[in-house]
Formats: sequence, structure tokens, C-alpha cells
Amino acid sequence: MNLPFEIDLKDKVAVVTGGGGVLCAMFAKALAKAGAKVAILDLREEAAQQVAKEIEEEGGIAIGVGANVLELESLQNAHKIVTEKLGSCDILLNGAGGNNPKGTTTKDYLELADLENEEIKTFFDLDPKGVEFVFNLNFIGTLLPTQVFSKDMLGKEGSVIINVSSMNAFCPLTRIPAYSGAKAAVSNFTQWLAVHMSKVGIRVNAIAPGFFLTAQNQALLIDENGNYTARSQKILSQTPMDRFGKPEELIGTLLYLVDNKASGFVNGIVVPVDGGFSAYSGV
Repeated sequence: MNLPFEIDLKDKVAVVTGGGGVLCAMFAKALAKAGAKVAILDLREEAAQQVAKEIEEEGGIAIGVGANVLELESLQNAHKIVTEKLGSCDILLNGAGGNNPKGTTTKDYLELADLENEEIKTFFDLDPKGVEFVFNLNFIGTLLPTQVFSKDMLGKEGSVIINVSSMNAFCPLTRIPAYSGAKAAVSNFTQWLAVHMSKVGIRVNAIAPGFFLTAQNQALLIDENGNYTARSQKILSQTPMDRFGKPEELIGTLLYLVDNKASGFVNGIVVPVDGGFSAYSGV
């Protein structure tokens, strides 16, 4: 992997939650390529260790640690491992998150006839536990790792927290009220935390990706024949750049936000990287 510009994170320790996933694994590799020692945290310990192995094969320093971002004790144990093997945290990237079918409706719009069709899941059929899971995974799963790892950063020069929001925090998408609401909470929390931590030397910002093809959304966006689904076509019709993003197109924003020389006075912002989706009115 070649970085889009030079950046030096030597002697920095970066912790990436959700690091076993497609986008966060790429984030972890980019941070390692810039010189950081990287701890990849994931509920799937094998996935975290695989990413760490790939980083080490490219000459970087990394460890994979199993951790549940919804369990304080699990995070505290992960913190102990990271501290012993790599040192105290300088950069925290809160990437763990996701959606759940139980917090999703079948259709974009509610019609009266839908109420008589048991095969259609409407707003009234949303499972409160499913909605709670989505909110917790995205918001609580950002808050708890921050509570555990940001203590290392207090008073340290160049300390940075990067949260992962979403463009649907700017304009909620149809069908996914739980995920949209949860990511809006992450964006709001990013701004709140930036103010709260501003006197102890910690900058807090967020990246809001638009539509990127990943393992998580592949089935939703690409059909069995390899063609765009109707959902994809609708998304692209509202994306001025008329394509999905490439995962590597997030790297520049990440490195800009973690580099104190490049963005030392940038604090409390949420950067959309979405091909213009959140800026487009549809007209």
C-alpha cells in the first residue's frame, strides 16, 4: 500500500476498533504504513490477528486483540494487552459499528396496504431490541472504548480520536432508521467530546463515509449476476460523482486528521467522504 502523501507517526500507538472489517483493516494498514504501532481490536479475534499479520508482513508493527466494544471489562483487558505490548495509546479510531435487519423496514415508504401484508416489515414492526442493538453498537461502542483508551492521551501532544460516522447522519436514508439515528448520535458525540477534551490536549473528529462496496453491503448493492441492484441505482442517481467510493479514497482524510502538523487546529468536525451525496438536493 502506498500512502497518498508523507506522514510520520513513528513512536505513536494507534488503536483501531472494528479493525477486522474491510474499511477499518485498511485504516489500520494505513496507520501502520505511516509508522504507527497498531492494535487491531475486533470481536472476531482471528480476523484482528489476520490483519495484524498482514501488517507485519509489510514490515509494520501490529497486534490483533479480541475485544467487545460493548463490554467495559473486555475493553479494559484489551487495554492492558495493548499497553504491555505496544505502549500507551496516542490515536484511537472508533470504527466498530454496523446495522441489524431488526432495525430495518422493508420499503422506503409506508402505504396503508402494507399494514395488511405480514411479509412487509413496516415502522410499526421494528424490534425495539434490534434498534437498541444498533444504537448500542454504534454509539455505546464508540463511547466505551473512548473512556478506556483516552485516559492514556491526557496531556500528551498530538493525541487524536477519530470516530466513524456516516453520510446518513447528515441526511437519513430510507429503511434504516436505527442506523441513521445511531450515526447521527456519533456525529453529535464527536462535537461534544471535542469541546469536552479541548483543554487536555485531545482533538476529536470524525469521518462520514458515503457508499463504499464492502462485505457488509455487497448483497444489498450487487445482485447474483454481478449487476447493480435497484437500491444501488437509486444511490448512484443521487451521487453527483455517479459511482461508489473506493476504500482507499478514505485514507487521505484519515491521515490528514491524525497528523498534528496538517490538522492541529482542526477539532470537532465531521468530514463527509461521499462523492457529493450529502450535498445533493436531488434536483
